[in-house]
Amino acid sequence: MNIDDIVVSKLIFDRFAEKFKDSMEVDVAIAGAGPAGLTAARYLAKAGKKVVIFERKLSPGGGMWGGGMTFPTIIVQEQSKDVLEETGIKIRDEGEGYYSADSIESTVKLCASAIDAGATLLNAISVEDVLIKGKKVNGFVINWSSIEIAGLHVDPLSVRARYCIDATGHAAEVCRIVQRKVGKLNTPSGKIEEEKSMCAEIGEQTVVENTGEVYPGLFVTGMAANAVYGAPRMGPIFGGMLLSGKKAAEMILKKL
Repeated sequence: MNIDDIVVSKLIFDRFAEKFKDSMEVDVAIAGAGPAGLTAARYLAKAGKKVVIFERKLSPGGGMWGGGMTFPTIIVQEQSKDVLEETGIKIRDEGEGYYSADSIESTVKLCASAIDAGATLLNAISVEDVLIKGKKVNGFVINWSSIEIAGLHVDPLSVRARYCIDATGHAAEVCRIVQRKVGKLNTPSGKIEEEKSMCAEIGEQTVVENTGEVYPGLFVTGMAANAVYGAPRMGPIFGGMLLSGKKAAEMILKKL
């Protein structure tokens, strides 16, 4: 077989162009491919919904890759272990309701399971704004992350979605955009309450409780939910993230 450099380039361009074009009108668009965003995507796609995830970094997975302080191990509690086991992740019973898993295996399999369910995952793309119509978020405005990093003035493109999810973690980036543009979120103050210091016991509970529709058409999940509603962070225990992603999917499926 003779390999032609230009044929290779054309094949890459054509396949990406097809995938990108197909992602411009979807049921659900998700910003952030961390554990909560990937879990939400898997459940939504498994239910037959058209889902696209935009991840700013080259590598999806959020903060799960590094486990705790780069020790490649995560902890989940009993209530959430089924979410990991459904994707084939091997977990170990550590007693008293704690379970451990390899952080790298967990990240890889969460990514693969979302894709296998039918979700589209596009990396190196940032969400820089939202589409709003009739006082409802109905899409994302996106650009290459490299354009953002370089500080170049390049106009973005738009993606329409029936519902959007902010799964951007501590930064809660999409919610901040909406607060800045429309002035009020569905929080006690109408603004982002900002996350509190670490307390895994409270944080793991509230991350699920805080998951929901923070503005019409926009749901918040994972650590972004605690940042928006002013709850503690929880460090390298990820059960709440998984359950939060599952809850976001379930809430959106009811609306769809």
